[in-house]
Amino acid sequence: MIALDKAGARWNVTLTRPDKANSLTRAMLGDLDDILAEAAGAGIAALVLTGTGKVFSAGADLDEAKAGLATDPVWERVSGRIAALDALTVAALNGTLAGGAFGMALACDLRLSVPEAKFFYPVMKLGFLPQPSDPGRLAALVGPARAKLLLMGGARLTADEALAFGLVDRVVPGEALSAAVDDLVADVLAATPEHRSAIKALCAGRDA
Repeated sequence: MIALDKAGARWNVTLTRPDKANSLTRAMLGDLDDILAEAAGAGIAALVLTGTGKVFSAGADLDEAKAGLATDPVWERVSGRIAALDALTVAALNGTLAGGAFGMALACDLRLSVPEAKFFYPVMKLGFLPQPSDPGRLAALVGPARAKLLLMGGARLTADEALAFGLVDRVVPGEALSAAVDDLVADVLAATPEHRSAIKALCAGRDA
């Protein structure tokens, strides 16, 4: 239920459980963890994370969430691996982003969304805490008040609102999403690893 396409220095990772809104099971998160650990040592230039169907991911599988998956440290491990990856990471949001799946998208360098997507993180309503890094990454993108709007106020954002908030970087029609991602990763695929790493470090406020 996780598809991996290794296209040279670009890896495409796709959530493939559309009949369950790409909700994530423990096994799927374990597969993601393994893929990202491999990617860290593979010297890739770009990683694209997307989904199949009309939803990027509804977060944790409900049955497994009730059994403890909602607060499992695997979520933090997966998002941490994405954030630490020495590559351009792109979340190509083919649809709605909800719950624990936020962590993966927030950890990416860039987020593209289709116009139909909705964005919500109902931890207050469900009685769970978000994963430790998610509030900080969310606040860094949208500001503390808007982070509270999502996490405490239970707001449901449209794609246009998410764009205005800074949660996503571009909104593109579904039929253009793949081409938009191709354009974004073209330069890093053509660059040397040293050049790519230096620019990513500078953007993060680190020495190149």
